[in-house]
Amino acid sequence: MRRDTWVVGDAYEAYVGRWSRPVAEEFLRWLDVPPGRRWADVGCGTGALTETVLAMTDPVRVLGVDTSEGFLSHARTRIVDVRSAFCAGDAGSLPLPGRRLDAVVSGLALNFTPDPQRSAAEFARVTAPGGVVAAYVWDYAEGMGMMRYFWDAAVALRPDTAASDEMRRFPLCRPDPLARLWTDAGLREVTVRAIEVPTVFTGFDDYWTPFLGGQGAAPGYVASLDDEHRHALRDLLRTRLPVRPDGSVHLSARAWAVRGVAAGTG
Repeated sequence: MRRDTWVVGDAYEAYVGRWSRPVAEEFLRWLDVPPGRRWADVGCGTGALTETVLAMTDPVRVLGVDTSEGFLSHARTRIVDVRSAFCAGDAGSLPLPGRRLDAVVSGLALNFTPDPQRSAAEFARVTAPGGVVAAYVWDYAEGMGMMRYFWDAAVALRPDTAASDEMRRFPLCRPDPLARLWTDAGLREVTVRAIEVPTVFTGFDDYWTPFLGGQGAAPGYVASLDDEHRHALRDLLRTRLPVRPDGSVHLSARAWAVRGVAAGTG
């Protein structure tokens, strides 16, 4: 299995970061955390969710944690709000004291952690009693259109690619496994919901070019191909995507979001 790459912030933003922001907005409306709270964004990446927390929830503090120094550098450059801070850290061993935070969230990162069970337990550990622990992940199996078209085309051309398909790699990204993960971490009042947003591409190049950036699973797969196979994949996608008369491509992206409440009495 090839290793996913998470280094170049601008390339990630063009690929999928831009679609995370509208999901983050709906996610935070659902959480409805009061103002003046202390947050952590675990697996913060380029800062899409951190930035949305700052804009929507009037927090006293938001700490973004990620393993990628490249993504952290991108986030620090873009987000200069004095209420924010960023640090390197592993979701499975957070560099944070226990039971201090009011909200611990993670956007599009939980399934990429080496041990999601350990990560969920860490989220619960650092959250104060009664605090919110929540995350969202793409619905790779059905609802994330841009990736579903991509992997269906990739597997049609090369059936041996099926093991790389994020639908198979990340069975966690479904409602029941997410709910179990949160319940097993000792969280209470666990609920899961779908969040769906439009993803409109101005044309085929707007869809295809971000797959050439090398950041993430599908772009990493593209980077592994020789020119012949890469061009064949591009050409097959061009015939399969629903292109409108004006050249635009209208798809949708569904994420599954899970939330729970940290146990304890303080």
